[in-house]
Amino acid sequence: MSQFLKLADVEIKKTHFSAGNLGTRIANTLLNQFHADNLNPNTRLPSESVIAKHFKVSRTVVREAIAILKKDEILQSRKGSGTFIGEKFKPNSELVNEVAEQSVHALQNIIEVRRGVESEIAALAAIRRTPGQLSDIEEALRKIKKVTDAGQNGVEEDVRFHMLIAQATGNPYWLKFVDTFSYSLRAATSVTRANEDRRLDFAQQVQEEHEAIVAAIASGDADQARLAASIHMINAAERLKLADRSFWKEEGSALARDIVGNTPHD
Repeated sequence: MSQFLKLADVEIKKTHFSAGNLGTRIANTLLNQFHADNLNPNTRLPSESVIAKHFKVSRTVVREAIAILKKDEILQSRKGSGTFIGEKFKPNSELVNEVAEQSVHALQNIIEVRRGVESEIAALAAIRRTPGQLSDIEEALRKIKKVTDAGQNGVEEDVRFHMLIAQATGNPYWLKFVDTFSYSLRAATSVTRANEDRRLDFAQQVQEEHEAIVAAIASGDADQARLAASIHMINAAERLKLADRSFWKEEGSALARDIVGNTPHD
């Protein structure tokens, strides 16, 4: 176990996940280290106090991280012996493939719903928005570019942009619907923007698609606004399909954990 706690503190500090709390981030960092060190099932973990000291967090946070990994059957406790890597722990290649497949499927489902909802919202906003609402939407678009140019992920700014368009429909039920859906919206946006941030062409495409939506709303063209919003969602799905293995191996799997875990079942 000499290599297990070789993790540099910078790995936690550099993490820029907008979804997931500290316990979730540590859980994913631990999981990455299991793979990096080629640890095998039945490997015993250091004590909670040792892990807590290493990450400079409380033992409560460590317990939360361990509980997350136990839920996924990656870890298991043995009375009187400690916590061990479970028998169901999978090699890195298998895990990356499985996480990628599950995550893409869950995110494609969310994007499919967003395509229908946001296309209609954009169309209604184009014919109902007030000058003040248009100004707010344009300012939100500028804010997205400002924060992303500064190296931030822009998730909250992206969500606000879409919320303002919903508000511009003048129908409070559209806004309420989007707000109810906001958890999944933020989680999905966290994954798609993290993927898009890895490539300049992706980031530029997103900016241009947002600009097309705003231009259609500004011109009062409902059909064009509907089409622009639909194209934005179609392209978001396509960009997700193009995410490479390293993305799912790193932040992609961590950001998508809650989405996969909260996918509705029949």
